Amino acid sequence: MYFLYQIVLSIILLISPLIMILRLFKKKEDKIRFTEKFSITSKKRKDGFLIWFHGSSVGEIFSVIPLIKHYEKDKSIKQILITSSTISSSKILNKFKFKKTVHQFYPIDHFIFVNFFLKFWKPNIAIFIDSEIWPCMFKNIKENKIPLLLINARLTKKTFNRWFKFKNFTNSVLKNIKTAYPQNLDTKLYLKKLGVRNVVELGNLKFSEYQEDFDRKNKKLNSFLKNKNFWVASSTHDNEEIFCAKAHIILKNKFKNLITIIIPRHIDRARRIESELQNLNLNVTLHSTKNKNLDKTDIYLVDSFGETKKFHKISSSVFLGKSIIKGGGQNPLEAARYGAKILHGPHTDNFKDVYKLLRSHNLSKKIFTPKQLAASINFKKNIKSGIIIKNIGEKILKKTINELDKHIVNEFKKT
Repeated sequence: MYFLYQIVLSIILLISPLIMILRLFKKKEDKIRFTEKFSITSKKRKDGFLIWFHGSSVGEIFSVIPLIKHYEKDKSIKQILITSSTISSSKILNKFKFKKTVHQFYPIDHFIFVNFFLKFWKPNIAIFIDSEIWPCMFKNIKENKIPLLLINARLTKKTFNRWFKFKNFTNSVLKNIKTAYPQNLDTKLYLKKLGVRNVVELGNLKFSEYQEDFDRKNKKLNSFLKNKNFWVASSTHDNEEIFCAKAHIILKNKFKNLITIIIPRHIDRARRIESELQNLNLNVTLHSTKNKNLDKTDIYLVDSFGETKKFHKISSSVFLGKSIIKGGGQNPLEAARYGAKILHGPHTDNFKDVYKLLRSHNLSKKIFTPKQLAASINFKKNIKSGIIIKNIGEKILKKTINELDKHIVNEFKKT
C-alpha cells in the first residue's frame, strides 16, 4: 500500500510544475518561497538541538505559540523549526520577535523531498499537531531515529472511518508515532484502534491558544457600532443565515437599533446570501462597501477574510454555524475566550468535549429554533468566561510541556 502511495505521488509529481503554476496564479502559493515545498531553502540550520513543530494551517500554528514562547526561553534549545502548508500560516511568526524560530513550508510527501528535508534540518525531535498524518514523512522520521510525537491530536468519526478502511496501511504509518497526545477521549480510542501504541490524553491545547491583540481595530469597530445592539452569527453554512435572520426579525420587535452580524464560512456565497436576506425584507450592508452609516441596516454581512476574531472579541453573544445543519459544528473556544455567550445547534459532534465543558460552566447553550436563538441572545459580556478558559488552558499547557520535556531530556542524553 505504501508502494502504491508513492507511485501515485510520483505520477502527481510529473504534473506538479503545472499544478504549482496554477496555484501561484491563484495566489495560493508564495511566489518567492514556493520552492521550499520541494525542500529548497535559503535558511540555515544552526548547530545544536532543534525542535520541529508541524501544523497544517493558521489554527494549528496558533495553538502551539505558547509552546514556542516557552522553548524560546530554553537555552538548551538552539533552534525551533515551524512548518506549515498555507500562506496565511506562514505569516503568523511575523507577529512575534522570536530569535531562534524559523518557518518553512512543509515539503511534498514524496521520499525524494522528505529525505532531503530531513538530511538538511536534522531535527532532534518532530512534533506534529492535530490530524497531520503523512505516510512518507512518518516512515522516514522513524528510519532516521527521530522521535515523533502527535500533540493535540484530533480525529473525527468520519476521519477515523476513512483511515480504518485501510487498517493495515494505517497501522504501518501510525506505528511510527512514539507517543500521541489526543485532545479528547474519542480520539484516544480511535488512535488506539488504528495502532498507536502510546496514547496519553492531555486535553485541548487550544484552551491555552495565543490571543491576538485587536484593541486598536476594535476601537474602530466599537465606534462603528456605537449605540447599536448587535450579535454575531459566525461560520454559517447554507440555510443557517436564514435561520439567524428569522431570529433577528423576532428580536427586532424587542430591541431598537438591532444589528445582526453574519460571517459566512465561505465568503464567496455573500452575494447569494445578500439576495436571500433581502427577500425577507431585511436591509443588508456588505462589510466590503465600508459603509459607516448603519442606521437602516438589519444585517451586516462580512464578506472579507480575516475578520472573524475582531467581531468575536466585541460581541456578547455568538452563534456558531455548521451546527444547525449536520456539519459537526465549529470550535467555540475563541469566541468564549473573549467573554461571548456561545449559542449553537444540536450538531456539534466534532467538538462535543469542548461544548460539554462549556455547558458545565454555563458558557454555552444548545438551541433548535430561531425563537430559542432570539430568546437566548444577550448584550452583556461574561467576564468569567475568559477567566475559566484561561485557567483550564494553563493546566493543559503545563501538562503538555511536562510531557514534551520528558522526550527532550531523553534526546539530550543521546547528543
